Amino acid sequence: MTIYLFLILFFTLLALGVPIYLVLGSTAMISFILDGAPLISFASQILDGLNSQLLMAVPFFVLAAAFMQRGGIARVLIDVADVWAGWLPGGLGVVSVAACTVFAAISGSSVATALAMGTILIPEMVKRGYPRPLALGVVGASGTLGILIPPSLALLLYALIAEESVQRLFLAGVVPGLLQAGLFAGYIMLTSKRKALPRRERPELREFLRQNLRAMPALSLPVIILGGIYSGIVTISEAAALSALIAFLLSVFVYRESAFRDTLVIAAEGMKSAASIMIIVATALVFGHWVTESGAPDILIEFVLEQNLKSWQFLLVINVLLLILGMFLEVASVLLITLPLLLPLLGPLGINPIHFGIIMTVNMELALITPPVGLNLYVLSSITDAGIGEIVRGILPFIGLMALLVGLITYVPEISLWFPSLFYEGIR
Repeated sequence: MTIYLFLILFFTLLALGVPIYLVLGSTAMISFILDGAPLISFASQILDGLNSQLLMAVPFFVLAAAFMQRGGIARVLIDVADVWAGWLPGGLGVVSVAACTVFAAISGSSVATALAMGTILIPEMVKRGYPRPLALGVVGASGTLGILIPPSLALLLYALIAEESVQRLFLAGVVPGLLQAGLFAGYIMLTSKRKALPRRERPELREFLRQNLRAMPALSLPVIILGGIYSGIVTISEAAALSALIAFLLSVFVYRESAFRDTLVIAAEGMKSAASIMIIVATALVFGHWVTESGAPDILIEFVLEQNLKSWQFLLVINVLLLILGMFLEVASVLLITLPLLLPLLGPLGINPIHFGIIMTVNMELALITPPVGLNLYVLSSITDAGIGEIVRGILPFIGLMALLVGLITYVPEISLWFPSLFYEGIR
């Protein structure tokens, strides 16, 4: 069977709605059978793929996000952001962006960020007179920062598949993430002035200091985790385990919105989410091995070079492709399906793999808020009584801002590469 028949099988299974891990796994398994390889080697490759210290970080970061979501940390971050930015035009909307940015720097998960923040902020924004579509759009779009601001599960998966440095990728996500937050905050402030939305008075010094003091334990978490990684004190997987431990301690013993007896329930929820990611990653690694052995990357490289595509043209095509795929597949699936094919093309076209990782991640952010399968849309629908149509109406301006951000990051590599270049040589 030729590679073309495998591709037909692959996309047919996707079109039929077969779960992505079965699509990846079954395609790879059939190739093993037809090549005459024993199926024990298929199982062996799955185990080898899972036997990765970097992959061990995934369940711990997911577990940390679960504790933060249920343990009161979201409320604390919102309160401290409110005393800092609540008095600005569109104050509560700006607070949403700021709180999501900080929560993202702790959890690494977009869905966890949107869920935790949306549960508190959307009712409060509506209560203060914000149009509900705007409130939904602000939280849904700001929640996407969870996969760009480090630590990020999407960047972690990219590093695993591309065999790139997690530390460099995390640093590369900082400036684009802050730029995205700035674009959102600027839009909200302009919209607030145009619609005369309410804002709070400046807090008294006593209240300002009290909220900052209360938030110090939560705000110290990203400092401890990222500081530990970049100082070399802990590895990525150890940092993930440390984040889960600290999130547990803060939730149960500091902010006390989770009881000790709830620990196993929260841990089970986190492990369930982590298991689904791990299964997809395991089958994707085997699928990636098959893609490499099949010669598909060589065929693709030859085709692209024959078209005489310049790097900017190639990146334009990839952005459109990722946007279309993101409309129908969830983030990890798009990342793990496309990356084995695209990585070999970067060298011949002179594209920096760190820069490309940020391009892919920002595209995946856009996928999170793009119908019909944008996960953040369904998260917001599940915590409110809003329909998908109303949510999409509120999120459309942010989709436009995200498209602008994709263009900037794609064609101005320094946005992604400047910050890591301060710490590592040979990044640019």
